[in-house]
Amino acid sequence: MRSPTRALLRRSLVALLVLVLVILVLPYLIVPLYRVVDPISMPMLWRHLTGRRVEHVFVPLSRIAPSLPLTVIISEDGTFCRNRGIDLGAMREALQQADDDLGEARGGSTITQQVAKNLFFWQGRSLVRKVLELPLALWINLVLPKRRVLEIYLNIAQWGPNGEFGAEAAARWAFGKPARDLNPREAAELAAILPNPGRRSARTPSLQVRRLASLYERRAAEHPGLDACIRPHGAQ
Repeated sequence: MRSPTRALLRRSLVALLVLVLVILVLPYLIVPLYRVVDPISMPMLWRHLTGRRVEHVFVPLSRIAPSLPLTVIISEDGTFCRNRGIDLGAMREALQQADDDLGEARGGSTITQQVAKNLFFWQGRSLVRKVLELPLALWINLVLPKRRVLEIYLNIAQWGPNGEFGAEAAARWAFGKPARDLNPREAAELAAILPNPGRRSARTPSLQVRRLASLYERRAAEHPGLDACIRPHGAQ
């Protein structure tokens, strides 16, 4: 009886290992398809499966006001056009900020890392997820143009408390207009709520959101070239 039991256990372990490898490899096979296929995020998929509301319309970057991608780069990932999908300096800064207990610390994740997380992983803080996320972010940066990475991010980020995903749904929910008609102030207010759209609102902005929006709007005016890599005539 021992030998059949050991054989069954061995086969079960092999099957489990194969399943884990497939799950780990699958995102790397799917990512190249996103050059032409418009994805949905794991949070959107989960809301669909649980019967909750999802408001989402995928729009190309050309139909989003230029002030929004620039302001989001400034607020979320200032080295987006230069980094390779991860920013070790920002990660060290986030860890130091957390160690110093300075309040609501930056996450330290690049836009590319957030795309990886939203497309393939679970939400919330997790060391395991972070370990899986880093090499996938490098792969996404390798196989997708910067313009497409940001286009995907702006279309899958959650921007409202009731299932509003993507810039188009965000603009219509917060300001009653399409994303292409956002002005710099409205773009800055949307960027200011990205860390926590459940607690922050561009529709009824708090004092904190208004202060952050003013900061981001000013920085966008001072650094208009930070979005050079996503312009149609840029290198990518």
